[in-house]
Amino acid sequence: MKKYVYCLLAVLLGVLVVVGYQIRNQKIKNTVVLIQVDKSDKSMMLITRGGDTIRTYHIELGFNPKGHKQRLKDGKTPEGTYKIIFKNPKSIAYKGLRISYPNEQDKRIADSLKVDPGGNIMIHGLLNGSKAAKENRHPKTNWTGGCIAVTNTEMEEIFNLVRAGTKIIINP
Repeated sequence: MKKYVYCLLAVLLGVLVVVGYQIRNQKIKNTVVLIQVDKSDKSMMLITRGGDTIRTYHIELGFNPKGHKQRLKDGKTPEGTYKIIFKNPKSIAYKGLRISYPNEQDKRIADSLKVDPGGNIMIHGLLNGSKAAKENRHPKTNWTGGCIAVTNTEMEEIFNLVRAGTKIIINP
């Protein structure tokens, strides 16, 4: 009888190890490794290591969205490949994911134009305390200074799914 119990416990332990390993692998596969933004259709996708798009969001951009950001206060959202460098839970807007703009190429362009490239570009929710935030809706089309905006509900989800170091590609 003891042998039977030990054998049953060994099988049960083996099953638990296999199930745990499968769950761990699924979590790793579902980790967001890429944020892809398409400015032209105002969409942002979260993409996993397995290549699956797990969520697509409608976004709002800077108030002058066409073209690549080149200078401070131009109202443009950058275009190119960057990284999420910081997660800010206490942003001026509802949470924020700071984008590594300006990169070295952006700085060279700004230097050649003798302008400040700007910075502090984020993916963020709605402005804290605003009527739009209370109603969880965008106040108007393309209302940011160059950031990528989503609703607060969406930002909560994004903030929980994306880690610092995640690659972001912003397409025209």
